[in-house]
Amino acid sequence: EVQLVESGGGLVQPGGSLRLSCAASGFTFGSYDMSWVRQAPGKGPEWVSAINSGGGSTYYADSVKGRFTISRDNAKNTLYLQMNSLKPEDTAVYYCATETGADSYWGEGTLVTVSS
Repeated sequence: EVQLVESGGGLVQPGGSLRLSCAASGFTFGSYDMSWVRQAPGKGPEWVSAINSGGGSTYYADSVKGRFTISRDNAKNTLYLQMNSLKPEDTAVYYCATETGADSYWGEGTLVTVSS
């Protein structure tokens, strides 16, 4: 059974930093591309960032480019999102996600609140 468990969310002031983690199990983590997706209150899901299976290629939404860094540790089956220079508009539930064949999987999410 595929499981994705996010952690690391919380309350942070504007300009602050957080590091999200996503622990993966139930599939061969190192063989699949991974993504972070967020959903702000009252809005639809927004793709944030993606990384290929080997970690050598990364992609970012324009809204987070230069502030967020995606990475992965295939030995630990863990995906990360380092978030710097956080803004109130980054407030959302953050999900890690992957697709294995015809199926897509999301975790339960972790809430990030950026507020003074």
